Amino acid sequence: MKDDTISVQELEEGKELRLDFQKMQQVVAENPGVIPVAVQNASTKEVILIAYTNKEAFEKSIQTRIATFWSTSRNELWIKGETSGNVFELEEVYVNCEQNSLVYLVNPKKEGICHTYNSRGEARNCFYRRLNLATGVLENTNP
Repeated sequence: MKDDTISVQELEEGKELRLDFQKMQQVVAENPGVIPVAVQNASTKEVILIAYTNKEAFEKSIQTRIATFWSTSRNELWIKGETSGNVFELEEVYVNCEQNSLVYLVNPKKEGICHTYNSRGEARNCFYRRLNLATGVLENTNP
């Protein structure tokens, strides 16, 4: 369970699992009308990001074929990579059975899209830790 007293460094690089089970309640309360989007690299099939979309962001994504999201922290449309140039070209959209979440298959302009970096200073994708099912410890797959 996530503990608000831990540092960002410990949360993002630590080995202890601290899942934030309250995040969705907060997101929905502060951003009505959003649904989650799993973003998957069309070439590698790696899940690289979980984001949110609303009707406006979804329609813009379809119209421009560039993945556009709703930033729940800034309360505005967000084109991932708009300033860095690493935008996601939208290839396919999958809708779940209840029509309350999406999967975007995208072609990122470059690898490594997370705000965190490995020990070599290289950007990595957001899912860089794996849970060791035997020990319950997080293992960094891109240290």
